[in-house]
Amino acid sequence: MDSMFEQLLSQVMAIAIDAGRAIMEIYEQPAGNVVLKPDQSPLTEADLASHRIITEGLSKLEPKWPILSEESTQIPPERRQSWPRFWLVDPLDGTKEFLKHNGEFTVNIALIDNGSPVLGIVHAPALNVCYAGAKGLGAYVQRGDAEKQRIEVVPHRENEPLRIVASRSHSDPRTAALLERLGDHECVGMGSSLKLCLVAEGVAHLYPRLGPTMEWDTAAAHAVVNEAGGMVCDISGRELAYNKADLHNPEFFVLGKTEQAMLATLRHWI
Repeated sequence: MDSMFEQLLSQVMAIAIDAGRAIMEIYEQPAGNVVLKPDQSPLTEADLASHRIITEGLSKLEPKWPILSEESTQIPPERRQSWPRFWLVDPLDGTKEFLKHNGEFTVNIALIDNGSPVLGIVHAPALNVCYAGAKGLGAYVQRGDAEKQRIEVVPHRENEPLRIVASRSHSDPRTAALLERLGDHECVGMGSSLKLCLVAEGVAHLYPRLGPTMEWDTAAAHAVVNEAGGMVCDISGRELAYNKADLHNPEFFVLGKTEQAMLATLRHWI
């Protein structure tokens, strides 16, 4: 299994980078057409170009598994739930960041096995950084042409401020109230699934998400967090599961697996 995942990681990273190139070609042009999907989230030419490249690339890989993309969610739940293993894709996570031109958007590709993310690639083309993780292989970050580096979560120590990462485009009163209760802390705003990756590489100790998200928003980075020694769990401490009928995530926390005391405190305050 490890050898299969190792080969898949390399192949999927190449697909994500190809999709990122297509996104950047559009990113560097004057603003193109933007339409609103039924949920009022924006859809751009870049989303669709990335979707085409990823689905074409994944469909050529062996073994062949079904593909569920944010841009192909019309697949009925009863059909999806017969899939033991499938690709879960967000072709452009952070479309609002893309439109703001702040660079904090990603290409997310995850492999889901019986409801759990076992492989994930998070590629941020504007930042030229790629996070990768697969079950049994650890988690890595690669910046530009540099050698990939192993990453791990960093435990919070009592004598240092708690470093928290929060959404740049989706603030809400409950999260603000929670941050107030946490006392001495440093907060970094970030877009897209990069927030989970900052916990995975030890830049932040905690990412609380009390607003709505979809499974494709988190799956790839979730795999990276798991392999970096962290966890992505709901408020009760259960790991997020994938391929639910409605594809919605519950509210969740991202933190190190050893941070059980912090998790208990957070649960008490929510």
